[in-house]
Amino acid sequence: MGKPTGFLEYSRRGNPGQPPLERIRHWNEFHPTLPEEERRRQAARCMECGVPFCQSGVELAGMFTGCPLHNLVPEWNDLVYTENLNQALARLTKTNCFPEFTGRVCPALCEAACTCGLNGDPVTVRDNELAVIEAGFASGAMEPQPPKVRTGKKVAVVGSGPAGLAAAQQLGRRGHTVTVFEREDRPGGLLMYGIPNMKLEKRVVERRTALMEAEGVEFRTSCDVGRDLSAQQLMEDYDAVILCCGAKKPRPLPAAEGVQGVYFAVDYLTAATRALLDGTAPIDAAGKDVVVVGGGDTGNDCVGTVIRQGCRSVVQLEMMPKLPDRRAETNPWPQWPRICKMDYGQEEAIAVFGTDPRRYQTTVKECRTDENGELSSIVTVKLEPREENGRRFMAEVPGSEEELPCQLLLVAAGFLGPEDYAADAFGLGRDGRSNVSTAPDGHATGVEKVFAAGDMRRGQSLVVWAIAEGRAAAREADEYLMGYSNLG
Repeated sequence: MGKPTGFLEYSRRGNPGQPPLERIRHWNEFHPTLPEEERRRQAARCMECGVPFCQSGVELAGMFTGCPLHNLVPEWNDLVYTENLNQALARLTKTNCFPEFTGRVCPALCEAACTCGLNGDPVTVRDNELAVIEAGFASGAMEPQPPKVRTGKKVAVVGSGPAGLAAAQQLGRRGHTVTVFEREDRPGGLLMYGIPNMKLEKRVVERRTALMEAEGVEFRTSCDVGRDLSAQQLMEDYDAVILCCGAKKPRPLPAAEGVQGVYFAVDYLTAATRALLDGTAPIDAAGKDVVVVGGGDTGNDCVGTVIRQGCRSVVQLEMMPKLPDRRAETNPWPQWPRICKMDYGQEEAIAVFGTDPRRYQTTVKECRTDENGELSSIVTVKLEPREENGRRFMAEVPGSEEELPCQLLLVAAGFLGPEDYAADAFGLGRDGRSNVSTAPDGHATGVEKVFAAGDMRRGQSLVVWAIAEGRAAAREADEYLMGYSNLG
């Protein structure tokens, strides 16, 4: 422990953010890093606990807390404090394939479990992690690591989101010849097209895939397995197949089906990113009254995006009641804190329009159109929790309808598992949530030499969980190919 009294001497200080009215003028990241000396102080706050909950990755009260990758947080925090950044980089990348992604978009399960958070503010684990990996890239320490020996085995990875990239990196460095198939025109999956540029600049994704290509991983883009390329052909050409196709079947909003001006959130965010990268026409919110259905990360990303496009107003609907502002007694540390949080999109909406865009316990009951058949307004209805036959559900409150102007309705109501065609092409079974079925606590499917990982197997989840899934699936595939595995 480099600074035994660091948690007493220094206060938490995160990476600063540009003021909302400044950052909405551009599409770039808006959290500049702290000076090196201040970063050392933040690392010095780590207590190097005897039992570090930050790296536990365990389920408590139905929610996960601590890092699913079991990152060696106290070790590299100490190395940051003692200015041994190359060693810190080595310890960080031992467990995390892509700290530059998690350091930007992870909700920091590690910080929720930090012991300093029991009676004060947790260590800035995520910001420290990002500082370590970016220093590694800046110094040239992040060099390609091609294998010295090739095994002669060929592996196909379908999907290049965080799970697919993690599996490909691990298996490529192990010595297998890896080809990643991606249906979009650029690799990265969710990282490229599902997360807005101001949250994760696309140069960061391109930098990592270029590094992987230098290590020998091949990316085949604009190739949709199950449509452009048959599953049978893939099975014939490769010794193992890992499916990381995500969970992109959106949950529909019955009241909005078939209405012009209604889009699923990921389609909207994809179009916005394509417009930045290629100069194509976006699904434009400029001058429109926008309603976003869904209060999660994707809904928040839609709020931030429509504000940058110049919307006239934005309202965000959430079906569930507002969470408390502080932990309830029934939600103690180190459980994940079930509290109401203000994300960047809501901050920007308050700065631009003067009010929090969120309306709780509310959903869309009806969509109304103009004489051209285009969306002009929506009718919302309030909801209240009820219980019937032991089942809790949200029911409409009679007489609570309200009409809101709306020319663009974005549905960010979650996902119902993977799209059917890819799983059906391989003849894979499904579980009760429509995700791909695998062996208990494993990633092998019921089809020989086919594995599944990420949201396709787990359901909609976090980038950090996708990386953990990809690493675990890579190890299982390696054991299948070689009879043993030395992958972590």
